[in-house]
Amino acid sequence: MRSPQEMTTFFRERGLKVTPQRECIFDVLHANARHPTAEAVYAEARRRMPTMSLKTVYQTLNDLADMGEIQVLSVDHGPARFDPNAATHDHLVCVGCGTVRDVNVDVTGLRLGEEQRAGFSLLATDVVFRGLCPDCQSSHLSPENQHPRRAS
Repeated sequence: MRSPQEMTTFFRERGLKVTPQRECIFDVLHANARHPTAEAVYAEARRRMPTMSLKTVYQTLNDLADMGEIQVLSVDHGPARFDPNAATHDHLVCVGCGTVRDVNVDVTGLRLGEEQRAGFSLLATDVVFRGLCPDCQSSHLSPENQHPRRAS
């Protein structure tokens, strides 16, 4: 994601109002590699600015996603996560604690045949690897309690 100052200019150039609350949200998201939920962004923004509203957080996150400045991630059954890294990349997700990490996967040879695509016009590929992070591996989480769809 661009710097908070660049985001302020970017919003203004598009005719969007820039408030101290939005500038705070830009700052919370900038270089945040944790893939926070809206609620996590809200908690941190509210810590910095007690007048912050959850509605402002959601509106700003939606505006940023619509402009392609952040990615919205839906991993498993939890709430949407927001990724300030808008560059093309994939994700590694811990099924124990929900940690999400960026990874770069070479999908050069990955192809779907016409029969598999069933008429779909492909626009993007998202690869999500699921497993256990080092902390969860060393905790008492038993593998039978984990439900990854497929390991490869």
